[in-house]
Amino acid sequence: MKVKDQDVLYFPYADISAFRGRPRLSGIPFLGPWANRLDEQAFYANGKRYAFNMDLGNISGAHPIHGFLSFTDKWKVMEVKADKNGAWVTSRLEFYREPTWMAQFPFAHTIEMTYRLSEGALEVKLRLQNLSSEPMPVSIGFHPYFQLTDSPREDWTIHIGAKKHWLLNGDKIPTGETAPIEQMFPAPDRILLKDYNLDDVFSDLVHDADGRALMSVVGKSQKLEVLLGSKYNTVVVFSPQPHSSTNPTDANPNFICFEPMAGITDALNLAYHKLYHELQMLPSGEIWQESFWIRPSGF
Repeated sequence: MKVKDQDVLYFPYADISAFRGRPRLSGIPFLGPWANRLDEQAFYANGKRYAFNMDLGNISGAHPIHGFLSFTDKWKVMEVKADKNGAWVTSRLEFYREPTWMAQFPFAHTIEMTYRLSEGALEVKLRLQNLSSEPMPVSIGFHPYFQLTDSPREDWTIHIGAKKHWLLNGDKIPTGETAPIEQMFPAPDRILLKDYNLDDVFSDLVHDADGRALMSVVGKSQKLEVLLGSKYNTVVVFSPQPHSSTNPTDANPNFICFEPMAGITDALNLAYHKLYHELQMLPSGEIWQESFWIRPSGF
């Protein structure tokens, strides 16, 4: 994504073929059928425990993270159009067609994603349809890697439009305990990024009159605003300090991730254990739809 020839997304590849050769999280990856970590190699839904088949090779680790759809090439482009108000592309992923996916998350569904550029902002709209006979848990998300080009990370200030900070254990799993965001950031409206090493979960988002919650990063003159629709009830903020153990690359520490999430980390399992009460369940045959927006200025 370029604004006046400036890259606003971290994408450390020369082209798509280089990305295919060694894919890793960058750009705006979709996280599904769940986002973030689980506390075991299984998830709970409708009172039942679904254990993963670790021999299939699409899930790994003691705490499986970010599902298994981020790098799939199964998306089909359905529409590419433009009019006087903007341009858009819609792609569709038919989850139910893939046996190894259904073996791990046995809820038949489809996913449609539309990127729409209009009025100086990029909208990312997601549409899920539950084709299963039972309610489907919705705990998906996105992991956008944002960057500014007019200044280094140490000079950025951020705003997090949330009221609640979830406390995490040593494995980055929420304990069920929360604290006001002010306990972490005395001034949540103007956080000096250089003072923090962030990989944190926030909820109870602050919505405007249109139902959107605002996150932002500001550099010397550039600014990116990320607005989350109301069904994204959580934001994970990830921006490790340079050379920290959580930084995936020291080549470019200048990024921040405002991650729109439909639930907190481990939402599926914490809900079963009654430590989380906002898990979204999509009834059989129905549609879940929500957007987030990226709005640049000062470029």
